Amino acid sequence: MPTPPHPDTALAAALLDRWTALLGRVAAPGSAAPAPFGDELLRRWSEPQRKYHTLRHLAAVLDVADELADEAEDPDAVRLAAWFHDAVYAPERSENEERSARLAERVLPEAGVPATVTAETARLVRLTATHEAAAGDRNGAVLCDADLAVLGGTPAAYAAYAAAVREEYAFVPDDAFREGRAAVLEQLLALPRLYRTPAAQSVYAVAARSNLLCELSALRP
Repeated sequence: MPTPPHPDTALAAALLDRWTALLGRVAAPGSAAPAPFGDELLRRWSEPQRKYHTLRHLAAVLDVADELADEAEDPDAVRLAAWFHDAVYAPERSENEERSARLAERVLPEAGVPATVTAETARLVRLTATHEAAAGDRNGAVLCDADLAVLGGTPAAYAAYAAAVREEYAFVPDDAFREGRAAVLEQLLALPRLYRTPAAQSVYAVAARSNLLCELSALRP
């Protein structure tokens, strides 16, 4: 069956170029061509149930991971983890991160990625289930900060993000969604430090707290 076109062909093409360059650095010489693996990931990121976890989210996480690359121990492992961290995504299921990590463990060896890098990529993907990077986990700090950077956007950008998340969970009744979403926001606000890298903390932290408090007040007036 032919693969359906990506909703944003220009972005998909740019992302495929980034994937190809990444695999060119990481994969062993003589490995399989990277494009088919990238095409499959792009197909997954373009699935119709996605409203926030889309190609644009992938690109945004990769962009911030690039900006924070100097903070990481292995920036390319972080980039691989960004590609896989929501590669399996079904809003009604709770094990998306685990399933995404298992996908990385299956795909990356086929693509010629060394076992150590594959293992680190899968570890990082699993970490996005909680975003609780341990002290000294530089790769984890960068990936988690890149994934949570959206929280520190402008009020308009944050509102668009929150609306897209609600659309992904359209099957959840309003009362249940408000309760669950408020619990997530309260958990984030209770963290002693939302961002682990100094650069992300300085750029996103103040706006993120304001955005979270604003959404929470709307959910629990």
